[in-house]
Amino acid sequence: MTPDNVLDDERPVLVTGATGYVAGRLVPLLLESGYRVRTMGRSIEKMAARPWGRHPNVELVKGDIMEVDSLKKAVAGCGTLYYLVHSMISQKGKYRHADRTGSRNMALAAADQQADQIIYLGGLGDITHKNISRHLMSRHEVGLILKKGPVPVTILRAAMILGSGSASFEILRYLAERLPVMITPKWVHMPTQPIAITNVLGYLKGCLEHPETRGKTFDIGGPDVVAYQDLFKLFTREVGLPNPLMIKVPVLTPRLSSLWIHLVTPVPAAIAQPLTEGLSLPTICRETAIQDIIPQDLISCQEAIARAVDRIRQEQVDTCWADAGEMIHPEWTHCGDSDYSGGTILQCGYWARINGPAEALWPAVNKLGGQTGYYAADMLWKIRGLLDIVTGGVGLNRGRRSRVRLQVGDALDFWRVLDLKPPSKLLLLAEMRTPGQALLEIRIEPINETQCRITLLSRFLPKGLAGLAYWYILYPFHQYVFSQMLKGIGKAAGLDLASPPQRFTPKISRS
Repeated sequence: MTPDNVLDDERPVLVTGATGYVAGRLVPLLLESGYRVRTMGRSIEKMAARPWGRHPNVELVKGDIMEVDSLKKAVAGCGTLYYLVHSMISQKGKYRHADRTGSRNMALAAADQQADQIIYLGGLGDITHKNISRHLMSRHEVGLILKKGPVPVTILRAAMILGSGSASFEILRYLAERLPVMITPKWVHMPTQPIAITNVLGYLKGCLEHPETRGKTFDIGGPDVVAYQDLFKLFTREVGLPNPLMIKVPVLTPRLSSLWIHLVTPVPAAIAQPLTEGLSLPTICRETAIQDIIPQDLISCQEAIARAVDRIRQEQVDTCWADAGEMIHPEWTHCGDSDYSGGTILQCGYWARINGPAEALWPAVNKLGGQTGYYAADMLWKIRGLLDIVTGGVGLNRGRRSRVRLQVGDALDFWRVLDLKPPSKLLLLAEMRTPGQALLEIRIEPINETQCRITLLSRFLPKGLAGLAYWYILYPFHQYVFSQMLKGIGKAAGLDLASPPQRFTPKISRS
């Protein structure tokens, strides 16, 4: 089947994990090439918020690889299936079990619905090597499970992916920017063959258009074989920083390395550890057959880093590792002020009248977090972020994708954007470590043509006595921070307060 024949196929292409790092970039590439695409994820809202979410040739379906029935519905009628799901972010330490279950379900669904092929992106590394990691073992195992089904499977095996927003690149970037002196383990000298995200996408799309790739496994990599220490030097050269001083130590376990990465970068230890475990063995292509079947210009490490840095500077990071994972709407978020049988909902709110229209106030709200901060009590926010990191949370390190744009599903420091309705509503779910679940909601409502009302409401569903103690200990700080935030938001928008911030206490729901 030639590429033209592929385009003539009216069946859609299924892309699973559509809001993940790689899949989120593959979808627009396929759409630009004229394919009909069906995207599968656990949140329709999250997919709809993507730039491609309303494309006429895209169909959004809700599905979960852990639920075979929903997966069969998503697969129904599709020819090619991209399996680009990895449970490492959503399932943390339980990812191996989840990946086994998900790949079995995909093989069953593909067979049940008589799909033509499955294309899977796995990890590069010798499975027989003495230092093989659990993460790479799991990636290999997924491929084996998929191949047990009757549907032909194409497996692409990649090492480090260089691109703005990838977890590996974020680790490289933050370590190089923040550590002029590094205590380095042995793995910084290990050879690897990184590949630019552009080339990864080129191979993924190419496998759809070249049926001779079906049922085969290919190593994919860029033109350079380098050591990890060389990548640090390439990055610092690109951004104009001095080369980091590297002090070699004989023993630094992946566990210790991951904890250090957790403190310095936005990538939490639960994700960093599986990645660092895989750095203790060479990850080099052992064959290059794919280059003859799908020829493309392979991007050097230096050029890939330069492109990634340029995208970050221009705030054009299309997808990010933090995008992946389930966007969970707590059941009680829809309860309003009515009684909720799941427990006590604690609330703290402040409001103020602003001299100006809602449209003029919204840009300041839209820039909340990240480099902008929270318009008040910056030191308190930093302390809370540091405490979160120390206790195993994400802290403030994740920042935000763009300083001026938000979309549903975005990570924003230690929050997740649950709902966004410009210029009237921003709803954030706390992903910090707390003994309970927390929401922060900002609403802007017009009063008349020259005034609007801004409301800031925090809601918390405590877990046991620890949750209650947490809320009441922090309550005085909430009162101070929230009232000052309203003043700061107005000031940032260049608008005056028509009335000082006032506290209001919504009805507390009790079980």
